[in-house]
Amino acid sequence: MSKNSNLPDNVETYTDRGVAKLKLGDYEGAIADCNRAIELKPDNAEAYFLRGVAKVNLGDHEGAIADCDRAIKLNPDYAKAYFLRGVDKVSLGDCEGAIADYDRAIELEPDNVQAYSYRGNAKRKLGDCEGAIADYDRAIELEPDDAEAYYNRGNAKRKLGDHEGAIVDYDRAIELSPDYGNAYYFRGNAKSELGDREGAIADYDRTIELEPDDAFAYFLRGNAKGDLGDYRGTITDYDRTIELEPDDAFAYSYRGNAKHNLSDYEGAVADYDRAIELDPDDANAYSNRGAAKSELGDSDGAIADYDRAIELDPDYANAYSNRGDAKFALGDYEGAIADCDRTIEIKPDYAFAYALRGVAKGGRDDYEGAIVDFDQAIELNPDYAFAYALRGIVKGSLGDHEGAIADYSRAIALKPNYAEAYTYREVAKFKLGDYRGAIADCDRAIALNPDHAEAYFSRGCAKVGLGDYRGAIADFDRAIALTPDYVDAYYGRGVAKGGLDDCDGAIADFDHAIELNPNNAAAYTYRGVAKSKRGYGGAIADYDRAIALKPDYAEAYTYRGVAKSELGNHGGAIVDFDKAIALKSNHAYAYYYRGIAKSNRAIEPSRLWPHELWREVLADYDRAIEFEPDYAEAYYNRGDAKSKLGDRAGAEADRKRAIELNPARARFLKPFLGG
Repeated sequence: MSKNSNLPDNVETYTDRGVAKLKLGDYEGAIADCNRAIELKPDNAEAYFLRGVAKVNLGDHEGAIADCDRAIKLNPDYAKAYFLRGVDKVSLGDCEGAIADYDRAIELEPDNVQAYSYRGNAKRKLGDCEGAIADYDRAIELEPDDAEAYYNRGNAKRKLGDHEGAIVDYDRAIELSPDYGNAYYFRGNAKSELGDREGAIADYDRTIELEPDDAFAYFLRGNAKGDLGDYRGTITDYDRTIELEPDDAFAYSYRGNAKHNLSDYEGAVADYDRAIELDPDDANAYSNRGAAKSELGDSDGAIADYDRAIELDPDYANAYSNRGDAKFALGDYEGAIADCDRTIEIKPDYAFAYALRGVAKGGRDDYEGAIVDFDQAIELNPDYAFAYALRGIVKGSLGDHEGAIADYSRAIALKPNYAEAYTYREVAKFKLGDYRGAIADCDRAIALNPDHAEAYFSRGCAKVGLGDYRGAIADFDRAIALTPDYVDAYYGRGVAKGGLDDCDGAIADFDHAIELNPNNAAAYTYRGVAKSKRGYGGAIADYDRAIALKPDYAEAYTYRGVAKSELGNHGGAIVDFDKAIALKSNHAYAYYYRGIAKSNRAIEPSRLWPHELWREVLADYDRAIEFEPDYAEAYYNRGDAKSKLGDRAGAEADRKRAIELNPARARFLKPFLGG
């Protein structure tokens, strides 16, 4: 005899004991008792229903549905059986079938709160959020303190984009059930959607307090911290997510993004590697890894990753634009433009793609086309500071320095801490001869970024323009300290040293600039100038090299002409000045020095008609003064030419003008003046 032999062997005993075991969580035991009840009474609908409940709790939804089917067949008005069958159908993905069962349960029991609430859940899964809200409304009407109904209604409102309404419902759910972890979690999501990152973080904090192993709560809190710029806090949360879910590819990918934002590009690549290992078809991970490789200077590796991202998602606009950026870095302007074209085809309102295409067009000297693209980028995003700055650069390349300054000023107005925009504006001011304004912009750029080597270099150039050679050298020194291979800084420092007549120091700097870039025509030219100050030894060879590297370099022809003239080769000098003027028709100094070379030929004893040559000399000084109206030396020499031609009044007027422009020459010029 069994130990339970003292219990009555009847249906009620087994069904009652099955209910008790369900309450205790003994589902296997409950099923055994229900089996016995059914054995004793095969038409016992309640026993089938209770066995279905036990099977649901064991995850046997098919078995539960079979039991509900039998219960409903035995009792077609069994509301609980319809409800339970609806629950099982949802678990198996049959939401339409579930709704039909909930409908019948509600028809039989119009005040069944759970049936309305669960029918709302099924409708929400099918995307019928309005229908779901109507069901939750009814559930709340029937049971005003049903926290779950408020929570579910909040979820439906959030899906409809009504985040404010969702928060109101989550608030009520939390008020009714202060430890409702999911309500805090989804309220955090809604707050995040509304831009309230701090509020979202507070809700995720509470979720984690209630459920310390909720990996996704850590993940979303990390996202919110990242939106606030707290990338270290973000990484800490992603670390915890990965600890809880070691195979979460998204967590690795997002941690890689945070590391990228902290300039830890190697760490970012490592995380993207792991994300791709876990999910080889994640196009975003490939694209983001490409971006990190670009920052590390691995443009080829970046392009390979963008290729894979595009292979996985042929309409991935950002992957095309980023690949275009990498191609631009390799000098493949045509490839960059093609990728930008494709980006714009996919995403016509993507301002960055137009800006990047403009940069690539500028790279192939299509400045007009570049401006059209920058215009379009600005039209799409009127607050796009970067596009204004880029358009300014192109305008400067076209000689429109005033227009460039206007664009840089707009970029700075939009982004007051945009150090590069101050540096770019300095260049335009420098080109216009506004050296003090240029220095002011460099000062601001350096204040914003004390390690901005280019700003020190640019300020040094402006100081050279003002004749402050020592100050310029200090700035070039700083630029070189920050960037030891800064070719232009060595070149600029050489120019400044030349201004102080430190020819040896200047030559040493030009030597270094040439060592770093053997094709630097300007460095050869100005090394030649420095050598000229020491007696012209090797100067002409440097000018020859500069011209070989850059055949249209007017200044190199001018300086070589000066050297030839000083060495007595006036005919060769004139040929060089002719070439300089042919290349640059407003080159005042070439006209001036050609005038000097011709004047030297005019006084040669073999000249039979010196007056004709003096008229040519006079014409050259006229042109020099036309292009440089304050050119004191040109006035002085023109006065000399006029004197040779018998125009003493004109000669005296020119010499007076020379003194006005350069009073330091007064003691040399006064003996030639009347009175």
